Amino acid sequence: MSTLNRKKIRQKVHRRIRKKVSGTATKPRLAVHFSNKNVYAQVIDDIAGHTLCAASTLDKEIEATGASKATAKSVGKLIADRAKDAKVDAVVFDRGGHLFHGKVKVLADAAREGGLKF
Repeated sequence: MSTLNRKKIRQKVHRRIRKKVSGTATKPRLAVHFSNKNVYAQVIDDIAGHTLCAASTLDKEIEATGASKATAKSVGKLIADRAKDAKVDAVVFDRGGHLFHGKVKVLADAAREGGLKF
């Protein structure tokens, strides 16, 4: 009997979430992803298949590096600002198969403080 590793389990959960969550032009999807080194967030229109805006710890506006709560908060603020510039005010949140606590919750709260509604 084989066991699944954590990455495979997260991918399974994410596939289940993606069956229900989809972004449109009026209400795009805010997708988050965490690697061991970086935090990524992007606002996606799934119907057109386009990324409207994106932010990550690799951007020059964010001085901090690493995948910590502090960097997740700064990425959340940056994605909210870029979404405003792209004329997006409401999104559907896609947690990417991660549990909604820790870095995911901090990023979501920072995006809400920045003006995104979800």
